[in-house]
Amino acid sequence: MYELILLAPVQEVETLSEALDALDALSVSVEDADAHTPAEQALFGEPGMPPPKAGWERSRMVSLFATEALARDAASVLALQEFFAGCQLVAVQPVPEQDWVRLTQSQFTPVEITPDFWIVPTWHEPPAQAKQVIRLDPGLAFGTGTHPTTRMCLQWIAGQGAAGKPLGRVLDYGCGSGILAIGAAKFGALDIDAVDIDEAAVGTTRANAEANHARLQAGLPDKAVGTYQTVLANILATPLRVLAPLLCAHVEKGGNLVLAGILERQADELKAAYSPYCQLQVQQAQDGWILMTAQF
Repeated sequence: MYELILLAPVQEVETLSEALDALDALSVSVEDADAHTPAEQALFGEPGMPPPKAGWERSRMVSLFATEALARDAASVLALQEFFAGCQLVAVQPVPEQDWVRLTQSQFTPVEITPDFWIVPTWHEPPAQAKQVIRLDPGLAFGTGTHPTTRMCLQWIAGQGAAGKPLGRVLDYGCGSGILAIGAAKFGALDIDAVDIDEAAVGTTRANAEANHARLQAGLPDKAVGTYQTVLANILATPLRVLAPLLCAHVEKGGNLVLAGILERQADELKAAYSPYCQLQVQQAQDGWILMTAQF
């Protein structure tokens, strides 16, 4: 396998990407050409909002080709195009052989939720201090325990367990990988429904639950029936606002609603959306994200 490396101004990145695709590139990646220099530009966007900028002023584009001939032919064709005038060919070079499985696995290490509760990939041994462990591998669905929203939800679940407060019947709405539902099972919940609009997430949840010997029912959102002592929803602020009446209708009297996927600056709008049903409070904050809870 060979890679063709180009430098391109922001206005030509999309055109180049389309041209490389047409020239049989197996993949195309784009990164800041000035990364790790004083000229580096950080681009931070928010879910559901337009990006603040179209891209970096100078982009490094790396495209993969099956053979050297294909990569060099692509470079020759691109050099003749008018849109390539402001671009630059950096290199055509072989991709070094690597153990990609081991390389990928090395990026995921055990995640501490509490000192004795850990998320541990299957290829790692649990830490000696771990009393509760969720075995979870990265998959297509969101939720590996590394994101602050997931950690805060799991810390809340563990806190309930440590305080001797039963979770009762549990609903994990927008279950993703199933990590919150599995966490609830680890801390004593026996009747758990995990639902998601994505069928792939439902399948991932079932597989992860089986791997962790966690008993739960996973399905599409219509599988959430009746009321629950604990309702967990780690999604994003916009769908959480829309789902306010539905989620609150699923919480039984005396039960708990636990919401995550919310930025700190979105706290007031979530409080307003849920005010007809409950009084949401900020329970915890990590790295700009917050956990909000309410008791009914």
